[in-house]
Amino acid sequence: MENVILIVHLILALCLIGVVLLQRSEGGGLGMGSGGGGVMTGRGAATALGKLTWAFGAAFVVTSLTLTIIAAQNAAGTSILDRLGPLTEDGAPALPPTDDLLPPAAGDGPLLPPPSE
Repeated sequence: MENVILIVHLILALCLIGVVLLQRSEGGGLGMGSGGGGVMTGRGAATALGKLTWAFGAAFVVTSLTLTIIAAQNAAGTSILDRLGPLTEDGAPALPPTDDLLPPAAGDGPLLPPPSE
């Protein structure tokens, strides 16, 4: 279900980008031609594209909220603190032994065969 909503969300994002780019800006922008008589010209085109922008925007917000709710439900009951491991007496996370974090001593190097001549 989450994947379906995510795909719809991505399609809505692309549609919203396309509709916004098709609208006329004050400088002309990428608007659909400036001349010629067609079915959608002048104020009618701006109104239809404006309504389409509002519809895509509202649907985008709804899918965003739905994905957030689904993600919150999937994460319920887990905490980052649960992944830290055991805690010490004062509530701080227990650290690993420091012996593993120290550099090797001078005599702790690997045993290498004697150089052959």
